[in-house]
Amino acid sequence: MKRFLLIAFLLFGAAQMSYSQKNLTRILFIFDASNSMNGKWQGSTRIEIAKRLLASAVDSLRGFPNLEIGLRIYGHQSPVTSTYQDCNDTKLEVPFGPDNHDLAKATIKNVKAKGTTPIALSLEAAAGDFPNKDSRNVIILITDGVEACGKDPCKIAMALRAKGINVKPFVIGLGIDLAYIHHFDCIGEFHDVQNEISFKNVLNLVIEEAVNNTTVEIDLLDTQKQPKETEVTVFCYRAGTQDLKYTFFHTINRHGNPDTLTMDPVLKYDVFVNTIPPVEKKNVALSPGIHNHIKIDAPQGYIQLHAIGEKPNFSIKAIVRQKDKMQTLNVQEFFTMEKYITGTYDLEILTLPRIYMDDVKVEQSTTNFIEIKSPGRFNYECVKPVIGQIFVLRNGKQEWVCNINKSMSGYFNLQPGDYKIVYRQAHFQETIYTTEKTFTIFSGGTKSLKL
Repeated sequence: MKRFLLIAFLLFGAAQMSYSQKNLTRILFIFDASNSMNGKWQGSTRIEIAKRLLASAVDSLRGFPNLEIGLRIYGHQSPVTSTYQDCNDTKLEVPFGPDNHDLAKATIKNVKAKGTTPIALSLEAAAGDFPNKDSRNVIILITDGVEACGKDPCKIAMALRAKGINVKPFVIGLGIDLAYIHHFDCIGEFHDVQNEISFKNVLNLVIEEAVNNTTVEIDLLDTQKQPKETEVTVFCYRAGTQDLKYTFFHTINRHGNPDTLTMDPVLKYDVFVNTIPPVEKKNVALSPGIHNHIKIDAPQGYIQLHAIGEKPNFSIKAIVRQKDKMQTLNVQEFFTMEKYITGTYDLEILTLPRIYMDDVKVEQSTTNFIEIKSPGRFNYECVKPVIGQIFVLRNGKQEWVCNINKSMSGYFNLQPGDYKIVYRQAHFQETIYTTEKTFTIFSGGTKSLKL
């Protein structure tokens, strides 16, 4: 299957521009109407889905101040055959100008997918579609991504840069064929999209960045002050409030950098990173019109919990707290590994009896491997209901473990060790009927008593 791509190029003049709401932004949509766009996708065809979403995107830009749009189409004039393809089939159908949204939508509605795919030529011609380089110029190319005329879009992009035009693309791939994607590595970033809804969301995101040229990179720093930490949810609130403005699942992109986001530069933000424990940075101000870095210290390592011996058929959990603090940070299952901010932690392992481990260290990008012995099983049964208590015998002391409520049988999963059970039959009303027995539990073993 051919891959369906959306590519957005941001073209700027060689001189840097300072941000101003008065700067004119021009967005040129380049639309693929080649025959390959007739391919089936998501219960329809690529051309019909792309037409519908592009028309909606054009409509959403109506009324934006200091914004003009244009539309170039390729592959729509000459049908491709087994012996012929028109590699010059590209045309600026809707030139830039104010209030041309209806014309653009009508043109999109009536276009038919016919011909070949001259992506590189269309990109090259598009550079001349903009009246001048003083505006902020954006190209959004919607295509199935297959260059059919022998030219190299990467070389065209480099040629544009050589002429003083910087090209920054965003590529969104729809489909299953990943083989073609590496040809665009020289141009920019790629996003894999699996369905119409995600395509719509990413298209809207690209347009948002085109209209609002303030971008943000949230750098989660390790102990070396490198932005290598990731894979955690980030909440951005309006500063000083609980008004949640943005939610991001932090991602390192395919180039090894934190992914680029678009945020409103008018507001200040409290940035809350959902590590364990969470970290935050308050009252963050963005510089409009440029790429911003929000740097937050978030060095992390791992705690892995394991039980030696036969794996029990029930869950063992541990409460994780920061050193000398009572607040529960996490309840971690055994046989799992969790990420924590570097530091010192206290563990309360919810076995019978409890196991307490203090001063557990978490260091950058390392795993602290915590082991306990697997529990054994204690079974009891009696002819009449009993009440009582179980104690563990250690360090010359008898420490309470659990109670036996009025019952004739039951079991407890106990850690290996020596125990005493003190009990009496529930219907007796005299202390003289107190009975005690000792027993030993081995890891993975079973001990049964008749009371």
